Amino acid sequence: MPLRRLRFVCAALLAGVTLSSGAAGPQRIVSLLPSLTESVCALGACERLVGVDRFSNWPEQVSTLPKLGGLDDAQVERIVALKPELVLAAPSARVVERLQALGLNVQVLRSDTHEDVRRSLVELERLLQLPGRAEPLWRGIQARIDAAAARVPRSYRGARVYFEIDSAGYAAGEASFIGETLTRLGLANAVPAALGAFPKLNPEWVPRHPPDLVMAVDRDVATMPQRPGWQQLPALRQGRHCGFPHARYELLIRPGPRLGEAAELLADCLQRLPPPGATTP
Repeated sequence: MPLRRLRFVCAALLAGVTLSSGAAGPQRIVSLLPSLTESVCALGACERLVGVDRFSNWPEQVSTLPKLGGLDDAQVERIVALKPELVLAAPSARVVERLQALGLNVQVLRSDTHEDVRRSLVELERLLQLPGRAEPLWRGIQARIDAAAARVPRSYRGARVYFEIDSAGYAAGEASFIGETLTRLGLANAVPAALGAFPKLNPEWVPRHPPDLVMAVDRDVATMPQRPGWQQLPALRQGRHCGFPHARYELLIRPGPRLGEAAELLADCLQRLPPPGATTP
């Protein structure tokens, strides 16, 4: 057995990672995805978290927890040393098989769609042994989305939105959870479902398919007119764009218990925009 592998196994045995979580559910939890961290806290079990991924930053109390890397570089030895009774991860996390091989209880939860978020909350309720918490939480999320939809100006109903995930060209398509939120708000998506949930678009794609609205992190919205062909986009020229500060933008791109708050943030921006066709000074 390779020396590095032997050290991992020994650390796992010393950590007692196969111990039963007991009747009260697991009390030592590691979350390797921000949306799962937020879900644990939303269900009322934030105090059980002993470590999180480097991007987990909400609610504020998780900011003091050990940061254990990300999807591609989770720190196995540090995770084992924390003696977690439960590790929560995304399907794309590279570390899942390694942690399972060391005897850790790793639960993989999907968060690709709104329904995935609901199922994850229900599964977390079961894993954490917190009966009766997931469905009321989900109903509250739905109520906030519905309330946000009611505040979208009638003039923007059906407007085609380009929602940028990254300035490298990645966008939120119709098939993404962000696309689902836009649909719930009565908006359309400029990026069709056939292109995938989060496609990487050719730089010329957006000028060739000009959207009615543009949404992105504020620093990227500010530089969009500098992109070849983008300076003539009516949405940019006429002020029909939503640029969000990074801290607020983060909640828009996390498929977790703040979906309702994200919908409210989008509705807030739409209420401040000039009507379609209006020109800005």
